[in-house]
Amino acid sequence: MKIGILGGGQLGRMLIQEALKYDDQFHMLDPNEDCSCAHISVFTKGDFNKKQDVLDFGKDKDVVSIEIEHVNVEALEELEKQGVKVIPNSNIIKIIQQKILQKQFYDEYQIPSPEFQIILSKEEEIVIGFPFVQKLNTGGYDGKGVQIIKDENDFNNLWDEPSVLENLVDIDKELSLIIAKNERGEIKSFPVTEMVADPKLNLLDFNICPTQISDDVQNQIDVIAEKFMKAADSEGLFAIELFLDKNGKVWVNETAPRLHNSGHQSQEGNANSQFEQFYRVLKNLPLADTSAFGFSGMLNLVGEENFSGKVKYEGLENVLKLPNAYVHLYGKTETKPGRKMGHINVLADSREELLEQLINIKSLVKVVAE
Repeated sequence: MKIGILGGGQLGRMLIQEALKYDDQFHMLDPNEDCSCAHISVFTKGDFNKKQDVLDFGKDKDVVSIEIEHVNVEALEELEKQGVKVIPNSNIIKIIQQKILQKQFYDEYQIPSPEFQIILSKEEEIVIGFPFVQKLNTGGYDGKGVQIIKDENDFNNLWDEPSVLENLVDIDKELSLIIAKNERGEIKSFPVTEMVADPKLNLLDFNICPTQISDDVQNQIDVIAEKFMKAADSEGLFAIELFLDKNGKVWVNETAPRLHNSGHQSQEGNANSQFEQFYRVLKNLPLADTSAFGFSGMLNLVGEENFSGKVKYEGLENVLKLPNAYVHLYGKTETKPGRKMGHINVLADSREELLEQLINIKSLVKVVAE
């Protein structure tokens, strides 16, 4: 089977690594000929934002999918008309890739998400109260295109672009649910993970699975997942990012229509990984068992501040001596501050032991330049 993926980053790389045990041909489209997938796939250099590039790439594939949502949707719609299978379908990608459409989608289907206001420019009257979050309509990822406006003093920093302004949630925990659906209509989700952020950098530090939540919170998440999958009306693998507020209410922050950073610990922590699950979705195979093995967690390896150039991993040998620690590098030759270069998964018997190991590993390894 010829599987075409728009984007050649680390998510595509790990998908291919998982799928190599089966018999399929992976074709990747990416503008960077040194991307993570370039040397392990049938690689095509091209722009996944250009309609013609996507059409030319997709026309002879059995199925076309994405590992980044910022792609040309018009081309995907055209491919669907030509009879090419697109997973997830072009309609849900189009909704999710625009924050305004995404918020309206949650509103329409009564999926709880924070109160919001839509603006097309900063000249409009702002009626939402402080503090609020501004999310640019398109192009944001990994915290980019998002800023907090706390008070009148921050008001001058408001971006003059189409945006969603959203009430700031008093967050107790940030959670994520990876859920998949195949063409047969079978749906399976992974246990809920918790994201632990670095308060200084405002970057994701660790993923922890399973999280500690009450039955009521789990029930709220189950209802959200059911509503989302019904409304999305598409096969695919989705990451639903959630906020649990201090009053015990769950809100949807946003959704990714693809593999996700918050599911990486599933590689060693679950009976099957999110990558195995996504492969099965693409092939319309029975969905995989997602049971968790005790506690698992993930630490991102990101480029250190003040280092740019050919990557060097300091302290990796120390990590490789540890039991229950698993290194995954993304094949990126160049590092820069904040760039995701890899991750390390850890298994443990308790949450406390897991956090202790993750904190220890964080102190052992650094991503610098030669």
